[in-house]
Amino acid sequence: MNNFVFYNPTKILFGKNQIQLLGKEMKSNNVKKVLILAGGGSIKQNGVYDVTIKTLSKEGIESVEVWGVRPNPTLDHANEAIKIARDNNVDAILAIGGGSVIDESKSIAAGFYLDNLWDVFEKKALIEKALPIYTILTLSGTCSEMDPFAVLSNEAEQKKWGMGSPLLFPKVSVIDPSIQMSLPWHQTVNGGIDAISHTMEFYFLGTNEEITISMDEAIINTIIKSIDALQVDSKDYSARSNLAWCATLALNGNSGVALKGGDWASHRIEHGISALHPEVAHGAGLAVVFPNWIKYCASENPAQFKRFAEKIWNCDNIEDAVEKMKSKFRSWSAPTTLRDLNIEKSEIEAIADNALNIGNLGAVKPLTREDVIKILEFSY
Repeated sequence: MNNFVFYNPTKILFGKNQIQLLGKEMKSNNVKKVLILAGGGSIKQNGVYDVTIKTLSKEGIESVEVWGVRPNPTLDHANEAIKIARDNNVDAILAIGGGSVIDESKSIAAGFYLDNLWDVFEKKALIEKALPIYTILTLSGTCSEMDPFAVLSNEAEQKKWGMGSPLLFPKVSVIDPSIQMSLPWHQTVNGGIDAISHTMEFYFLGTNEEITISMDEAIINTIIKSIDALQVDSKDYSARSNLAWCATLALNGNSGVALKGGDWASHRIEHGISALHPEVAHGAGLAVVFPNWIKYCASENPAQFKRFAEKIWNCDNIEDAVEKMKSKFRSWSAPTTLRDLNIEKSEIEAIADNALNIGNLGAVKPLTREDVIKILEFSY
């Protein structure tokens, strides 16, 4: 195996009724006033909000609230929240939601101490200090609850870019699978495909890292099995909890041990799609792009791609595996073409340019503009 450094300081409270322990955790870290960040209000319908306020009040922790985080969270909304956080002199952020909410909370935590938040995404500034972050996860998929990364959209410039810092690992994250049972089906599927994709970004760089590769195969197979089970019974706690923990393992460092940091071309191409079409969910875009990236890049590490075909899809060649992968996604009602996302063929070049505007793309296979266009054409 290659040399590696593993570091993850996030404490996880996993299982039913764990939200009620969060106030005590925050008080032990001297949190006195917290900014609660949330999306559209579903947490007031499923009881999560009431339990959260109760655990904070019990420990004497004050709160101020910011609502309205969107899928594909935006720079403008993050800047509004930073102002509210400063005006109220909060000393921590509590994100209640899925990856979009948690990603924006990290941006706010860093931006609280910066003159210009977007400078971090442009790599013009460093994160030297950040507010502590706590999370209550309501949708599994991104692993933002246990990683130090965030993605934000600058709509004015049509840029969907990422950043990260060890200072942005959440202090404590609550993962209660029972609160995800009422999720709309497409959100469960998008989260699962995102988690599969995180694992695959590392997997295809594999050669002799047997423990990491075998664990990645177990993560992918368990996600597929869990989503199949949830399609039959959305309230299957065993399936829901296995899916939730797999989604966390997919990007908390474990799935990438010794795999050189991963590839991330498919994610960058998807960011090109959703930067131009913010209505496209990240997992939905990945469902379209990733199978065609596999098809395009399989010759670069043929033994590993063949192993993927055999271990995940029970096929003896990658072409059949990709078709079986697309068929599985369709059986979950996920999109598999750009047409399914209502994207015109005439937009392909603009998407490719957007994906490449940060710099070089790809590790399994370095991709040129022409390569990205071909992958998108396969995806059409």
